[in-house]
Amino acid sequence: METAETLNAILKTIDEGIHVVDADGITIFYNAVAATLDGLTPDEVHNFHVLDVFPSLTKETSTLLKVIQTGQPIYNQHQSYTNRKGKHIDTVNSTLPLWLDGELIGAVEVAKDMSKIKQLSDQLLDLQSKMKSNKRKTKNHTFATYCFSDIITNDPELNRIKTQCEKASKTHSPIMIFGETGTGKEMFVQAIHNASNRGENPFVVQNCAAIPGPLLEGILFGTTKGSFTGAIDRAGVFELADGGTLFLDELNSMPIELQSKLLRVIQEGVVQRIGSNDTRKVDVRIISALNEKPEECLKSGRLRHDLFYRLNVVYFELPPLRDRKTDITYLIQHFIKHFNVAFQKQVGGLTPEAEQLLIRYLWPGNIRELKHAIEHCMNFAEDHFSIGVDLLPQHVTTANESTVQNKISEFSTVPPLREALGEYEQHIIQMALKQTSGNILQAAKILGVPRQTLQYKIKQK
Repeated sequence: METAETLNAILKTIDEGIHVVDADGITIFYNAVAATLDGLTPDEVHNFHVLDVFPSLTKETSTLLKVIQTGQPIYNQHQSYTNRKGKHIDTVNSTLPLWLDGELIGAVEVAKDMSKIKQLSDQLLDLQSKMKSNKRKTKNHTFATYCFSDIITNDPELNRIKTQCEKASKTHSPIMIFGETGTGKEMFVQAIHNASNRGENPFVVQNCAAIPGPLLEGILFGTTKGSFTGAIDRAGVFELADGGTLFLDELNSMPIELQSKLLRVIQEGVVQRIGSNDTRKVDVRIISALNEKPEECLKSGRLRHDLFYRLNVVYFELPPLRDRKTDITYLIQHFIKHFNVAFQKQVGGLTPEAEQLLIRYLWPGNIRELKHAIEHCMNFAEDHFSIGVDLLPQHVTTANESTVQNKISEFSTVPPLREALGEYEQHIIQMALKQTSGNILQAAKILGVPRQTLQYKIKQK
């Protein structure tokens, strides 16, 4: 008895809808989350047959009754329905048979509420569909606003990549881009689209990590009325991007079983909506992005090898901001000018101490984090004054202090100060030379010393 009460208490606390029926389809457990989804109370469902409580269902459409009949589990099935209060509900359900000593005694269904995600996805698809049907297809109708001239950099490597992207934009080949969060992957993708001969046609973005697999399949390929409960005829992003560019962001987050269906669409150039036997020909250029190195995704099994080889025709790897020290100062000046206009201020810049702290910081969030850090400072900066260390975000100053402490802790015993400083100086010099591919003049600019001084220190090594 205590075990049953404990199990009952646990099920009531789970933040997902739980519905359990016996072998006859009578509800024996129904938690508050499920009741909220269905617009009912537990008492209105408990001890009643599923079809008596949900008259819109049948023996064929009820997953609970289907599992009782077949004894086979149903995983991650998308269901769409209207509850008793008229509220439209979208869930992803997993329904499992319950066995005891080899006898089927019932079924349990776990429902995850996806209504808000589905609503936002549908709104975006509908908006893109309306835009596609508008015959006046201009760049303002494609959501691609960035051009190559908007990509701000002084870094030789990034400028090289920028030039290569411009060349690749003139073809139809698939492109794959790897870069850490905040390195500007979508900015490059938009620039490629706008520079291509597809620039006047649709530009559609789909983040593969934002939508659960069962919903993502319908968003990619479209749905047919009756293909699942509540399904309607709706085009997927492949159809919406026809003639243009489809950007699949965080491709490595797409469920592996969905990747095989994506590969088939890419290879055959046709898409088949869920629940339909008809195929539709599509002409779409695929640009995909990864936020983890491809070799790591392949090794861990999160990315199919055949899909990778299909999409990795042209490959770019965007360097993180910490490897582009010259860009940090350049971008700081750019963002200060930007926020001076946006905030109607006249902030003079950074103090040397504040600038050095920002240059030393590793910027795990890359350009996006740097922009937000400058915006933070600009909220408190006074007109005609420079931004000092006191205005920098606390996590930036704290991280710099930690870096110094970590460097000190590398020494098991305290060395002479001159020796320690000399060793650390050589470490910084090597970092600068690596960043500039051995260009002493560029390294000297990063370090803020004359070229002759740097050459002298290198020879001293």
